[in-house]
Amino acid sequence: MRAVQVARLDGPDAVEIAEVPEPVRAEGQVLVEVKAAGVNFPDLLLTKGMYQYKPEPPFVLGGEFAGVVREAPAGSEFAPGDRVAGTSTTGAFAEVVALPETFVFPLPDNLDFAAGACLPMNYLTMTFALITRGQLRKDETVLVHGAAGGIGTATIQLAAALGARVISVVSTPEKAEFVKSIGSHEAVLADGFKDAAKELTGGQGVDMVIDPVGGDRFTDSLRSLAPLGRLLIIGFTAGDIPTVKVNRLLLNNVDVRGVGWGAYALPRAGYMRQEWDRLVPFLTSGVVDPPISGRFPLERAGEAVARLGDRTVLGKVVIEP
Repeated sequence: MRAVQVARLDGPDAVEIAEVPEPVRAEGQVLVEVKAAGVNFPDLLLTKGMYQYKPEPPFVLGGEFAGVVREAPAGSEFAPGDRVAGTSTTGAFAEVVALPETFVFPLPDNLDFAAGACLPMNYLTMTFALITRGQLRKDETVLVHGAAGGIGTATIQLAAALGARVISVVSTPEKAEFVKSIGSHEAVLADGFKDAAKELTGGQGVDMVIDPVGGDRFTDSLRSLAPLGRLLIIGFTAGDIPTVKVNRLLLNNVDVRGVGWGAYALPRAGYMRQEWDRLVPFLTSGVVDPPISGRFPLERAGEAVARLGDRTVLGKVVIEP
């Protein structure tokens, strides 16, 4: 089969299309014909050897997908022909993938494969972040950094569906229009976001900040919080990992909370499926509809991954074998 392979850790321009053996389904695994695969920031880091998981090259890139079941274990809830989505650290940028049944989820009929491929990493991360870690309540205000990207757009749609007011932080006026078109109530530019957020909340501050960016925004994010506010750390796409002076937390009665979806879910049998089932009502009602700005064949996978580094992606891009 054809697959997108990282043969050397020289970035997305160095990925190659290779002919590799089709995976053979092991006990407890589901074999899926991939129809679409989502592109995520960890894919970019993996091409450079900069992700916390460091597989030895050559390896097949891609961490989430949607497709059709080809084979399933005896007694499985899945059968050949079923439409599914799934997640795996690598291996999804290929024509066929095999993975444990616990990493595979039934795809609602109202979603196409491209939309399904955008769900497992970003949307499951953000249901866990907003509900479990953030304990978001109706009518609270959420400030979202990196709002035009995959995590940002998932946050906008889910937070709004949960009854929150959403203020998006973006880098350009064009991105501001984009995030408002998918449900953000307001949008502010990154330069001066703290003062803009304070103004929009009548000087009170926001109840929650979602930060997948890190870097030099961190201190102003803390200063943006209202009393009892929560700053949720999702990742560090800016590259720099910030530090916090804990006296700020004490004086302002605010929290900084880490969100490690995979670290929490993997050791808890059945938890991924529970999180998926919590997401499904948002999918079937239509309030969650991942925005897709680009679709690429396997041969252009390197270009698709590079776009995440260029910060030009609005929502998600997908690979379609």
